[in-house]
Amino acid sequence: MAFYELRQYHIRRGKMDEWLKFMEEIIIPFQVSKGMVITGSFKHETDSSVYIWMRRFNTEKERERLYKAVYQSEEWQKNISPIVGKLIDREKIQVQRLVPTKKSTVQ
Repeated sequence: MAFYELRQYHIRRGKMDEWLKFMEEIIIPFQVSKGMVITGSFKHETDSSVYIWMRRFNTEKERERLYKAVYQSEEWQKNISPIVGKLIDREKIQVQRLVPTKKSTVQ
């Protein structure tokens, strides 16, 4: 059964606009080009330090393959990851795996 990954990040003070531009113009297109399915991208309505996004995976094997394709790529390691570290607090990343219920519309 497909599952989702809900990722919540703490954006460094005053960096939300820069983060959103980087996510929407660089990270999301890059990950999609590797096969990731990004199902949502959100900023918190009142807390300017909170960013949340969701990805969908059909199987654990697919998730492992896509993680490798993205995070072990030269592009990610040399060009993307260093910028990510300047914009978010990696120590505060929260990741939850979610499985849709039978009545969920996102199956």
